[in-house]
Amino acid sequence: MKKYILSLNIMIIAITNFFGQAVYENSKYVPETDSLVLHKLDEWQNIKFGLLMHWGAYSQWGIVESWSICPEEYGWCERKMGSNPGNYFLYKQEYENLKNTFNPEKFNPDKWAKAAKKAGMKYVIFTTKHHDGFCMFDSKYTDYKVTDKDCPFSKNPRKNITREIFDAFRGQGLWTGAYFSKPDWHSPYYWDPKYPPRDRNVNYEPEANPRKWNKFIDFTHNQILELLSDYGKVDILWLDGGWVAKNNKKTISDWYIGTLKNTKNGYIKHRMINQDIKMDELVAKARKLQPGLIVVDRAVHGKNQNYLTPENRVPQEALPYPWESCIISGGGWAYTKDAKYMSGRKGIQLLVDIVAKGGNLLLNIAPSPEGEWQQGAYALLREYEKWMKINSEAIYNTRTLAPYKVDNICMTQKNDGTAYFFYMCEENENTMPTAINIKSHTPDKGAKVYLLGYGKPLPWKETKDGFKVFVPDELRENPLSNYVWTFKVSKIK
Repeated sequence: MKKYILSLNIMIIAITNFFGQAVYENSKYVPETDSLVLHKLDEWQNIKFGLLMHWGAYSQWGIVESWSICPEEYGWCERKMGSNPGNYFLYKQEYENLKNTFNPEKFNPDKWAKAAKKAGMKYVIFTTKHHDGFCMFDSKYTDYKVTDKDCPFSKNPRKNITREIFDAFRGQGLWTGAYFSKPDWHSPYYWDPKYPPRDRNVNYEPEANPRKWNKFIDFTHNQILELLSDYGKVDILWLDGGWVAKNNKKTISDWYIGTLKNTKNGYIKHRMINQDIKMDELVAKARKLQPGLIVVDRAVHGKNQNYLTPENRVPQEALPYPWESCIISGGGWAYTKDAKYMSGRKGIQLLVDIVAKGGNLLLNIAPSPEGEWQQGAYALLREYEKWMKINSEAIYNTRTLAPYKVDNICMTQKNDGTAYFFYMCEENENTMPTAINIKSHTPDKGAKVYLLGYGKPLPWKETKDGFKVFVPDELRENPLSNYVWTFKVSKIK
């Protein structure tokens, strides 16, 4: 019987994951109408590669960000740290007191920004506030922040971490984006201390308590407007917590509705509550401060989700709207000790696969409690750096070229008709084949075929379903880049 139940549970998870992916990828996209935003969004689709950073006081425990103080029970966020993991209320108090020991004295965002730029990253999204409510910026609307006098890092000249990160990355020419959690599990206007929290949602009925809920709306708007007023140019407002939405069951993505979650006690459905945060009003105010601002109200159907964000996975096919896969590079979203990072091959092929399907890659790196990146993160970025020096022209400013991928060949194209074909190497494939068959397209008559990084055109011939390009011996034994070899065709039929 146990074996049968386990098999049934695995089947349910698999079906749920498949259904959730299909729903997300087939979601109705509401196009933006603001011309400045449309222009900005078009630029964003050209830059392809960004950095996401989850960082907060929770990094001191090396645990999943925020979720251990949520009463929902999942294996990936069990309460195991602190002196009172078995008592929820004492645990939450101890978790929130991590503010009083957070002191990342090795914080050096300039080093991060330089490494990101060398790797070919073009924008950064930083967690200014996660669901736990701890602000990594100097908000005047709460004392639960890195700049509060009880936080030892408040004495550091770089105490306003968000400002320091934005300034450093802008200084290297990257766009800046503010991750901001709409739910706030520290705010008394969201989790009223009068009641125990039940789950991730507000712990009272907003419609029955409009005054209290309006205070939370004002609090949320004020904090976001602070970020858009006092921190220089912000290109992207990246909002998380999609369950906080108007007319929840009608507008929230099916990514959340009815999603089965594996818990110790079986499966539960998320409680759905109308949590109207007045997004239309907020976005209007935000764009007065930052004209052309891209807004990503994650997992909420409507005009305020300028692009979609499949999480920690890549869609199987190209999607007909702007999108970005946010992917963990190593460990978890938040810092974990001795995290194992993805290989250079996996990381580079991940970028190519996403770009060939029309998306952007947002790669997550989690700083340590001391304010450092692990060496595995730098090693991965150096792999990107070496590859992008030769192949970046096939990544930036490109669009999809159907059928996107055939066998181990991905493809992109420029607006001028130039096409690129990416040969995805097998594990430990270090020698190039004598000839490579590309079965999806044929070069136009007189077109030239190049291997990026090699200045001479390569011989090729047409085949019944595409073309074959021949690789000189001098290249076969000494490929110019690792993991993916890119062939450029001046014009295809």
